[in-house]
Amino acid sequence: MRDDRGPRARFVFAEKATVTMHDGQPALTIRVANARHNTLSNASAALWLIRAEQTAEGQHLRRYYQLKLLRQENPVFVLTWTIFHVIDQTSPLFGLSAEDLASTDAVLVLTVGGIDDNSAHALRARKGYSHNDIAWQHRYVDIMTVTADGRLFIDYARFHDVTPDGVSANAGDG
Repeated sequence: MRDDRGPRARFVFAEKATVTMHDGQPALTIRVANARHNTLSNASAALWLIRAEQTAEGQHLRRYYQLKLLRQENPVFVLTWTIFHVIDQTSPLFGLSAEDLASTDAVLVLTVGGIDDNSAHALRARKGYSHNDIAWQHRYVDIMTVTADGRLFIDYARFHDVTPDGVSANAGDG
């Protein structure tokens, strides 16, 4: 049977989000890869924090906060893209700990989309992260190297790997 729905998004989302320092400020980061290995034009990302809150009247509800991204658009998404949300005084995450997020049953939802250059179809994907899926004071290991002949090599086998802040990005290499 033929599938006429067109191409499907094939994004790979890192298993964990991280909270690390970036340009001297704490930042929430999420790594995404374009597993189609072709160009997506006009790619965009949106990141939301959803958590349980109680109103002044005692009503329990879920609140949604869109998190401001350092770069919410990517004109040419081919390989990988790390999404950054700076945790400054304007961030809904400012001053919160892992325990604070757990107590409000917090969830992060990342949506990514773009236009497939081969088919001109719009592709979209979504990934949710529970408060347990955030690695605090960790960062992603470096997966990009330049080969001896000058080509860029991405080690997708280490795509999900994180390391504690202050530890060499290549820790664990043998």
